[in-house]
Amino acid sequence: MVAEISSPAEFQEKVIQGSASRLVVVDFWATWCGPCIHFAPKFEAMSKDMTDVSFYKVDVDKLSEVTEEQGINCMPTFKVYKGGECVGTVEGASEAKLKELLNSHK
Repeated sequence: MVAEISSPAEFQEKVIQGSASRLVVVDFWATWCGPCIHFAPKFEAMSKDMTDVSFYKVDVDKLSEVTEEQGINCMPTFKVYKGGECVGTVEGASEAKLKELLNSHK
């Protein structure tokens, strides 16, 4: 299941601290972004297939502080975190590239 991050504190707790014990992927998206909306069902399906990975979404317009801190320049951007650090980024709605990145860090 994909959960929405609603505050900078929640991002810190669930993504940065949460990635100490398991792999975490974050979808940085926007409501006005067509590719983001189109990719959302695929991201949800991935979360059901990869139950050993935590899946989160960050609305870039609601959490601009987190977006800037994470260096997001385009939507969608997917960042993978492990051990409290970002270990990889996929810019654009590429299911194959995102799966490859996730599988390389399991």
